[in-house]
Amino acid sequence: MNDDVQEKKATRRTALAFGITALASIGLAVTYALGGQEQIEGSLLAVALGGLGFGFVQVAKHLLPQGPYVEGRETLPSSDEDQAAFAADFERGEGWLSRRGFLLKMLGLAAGAIGIAALFPIRSLGPNPGQSLFRTRWRRRSLVVDEQGEPVGVDTLSVGGALTVFPEGHVDVEDSQTILIRLSRDDVVTRPGRESWGPKGYVGFSKVCTHAGCPVGLYQQQFKRLLCPCHQSTFSVPDGAQPVFGPATRSLPQLPLMVDDDGKLRAQSDYTEPIGPGFWDRDT
Repeated sequence: MNDDVQEKKATRRTALAFGITALASIGLAVTYALGGQEQIEGSLLAVALGGLGFGFVQVAKHLLPQGPYVEGRETLPSSDEDQAAFAADFERGEGWLSRRGFLLKMLGLAAGAIGIAALFPIRSLGPNPGQSLFRTRWRRRSLVVDEQGEPVGVDTLSVGGALTVFPEGHVDVEDSQTILIRLSRDDVVTRPGRESWGPKGYVGFSKVCTHAGCPVGLYQQQFKRLLCPCHQSTFSVPDGAQPVFGPATRSLPQLPLMVDDDGKLRAQSDYTEPIGPGFWDRDT
């Protein structure tokens, strides 16, 4: 078969393959935008990538110089046959160059279509969380309430007692759940800089474990320790809920507390550090 005829056929096959890739990619984007269907999306993606791969194979096998080319060094002057072969190769390359622009345009169309289709699933990642992971519903002067929404006062717990509490109006918000413990009747300081955080012996810590996010709900009164039942991480309450056993490496964040003029517990502010499992760039 004439080389030029073979190249033209390979060019048509390559252009057709890239065109199929473009159409399949557009179909993939439309299918996803209309609600998605996994089997159809998988089939269209396979067709799109298959067309792209088939086109590359055609270019490599039929449109690029095949080689290997070895030139003998014994006789440097070119014979008439060599000159004729060079002229034929040049003309053959000229045909490829004239068709290369068309194939590059088809490749650009295919790559652009499949690239656009790949952008649609980004919507599935949801909105950017921004700073939401660093905040809970606790605010300055938020009233501390129990699971029934009843305010907690200085006389609610006896020494050694523990209670799950929330900011008023948000008893169903999981990231705001706090374990409230009364260590004594006097003010408690768990760490330097937290001199006013434990009024009347009350201290509050996030119930979201800093290991895997499980609820830390077990209080061992005898040892003054909080226990996470999922992986047995244990935290020392008098030491600012510092981990003393288990996989957790970061203390439970402490909620700054205060007592208002009516004897009710309130928050001085939100937690001063992110709750839950540690981020990759967070100090432990």
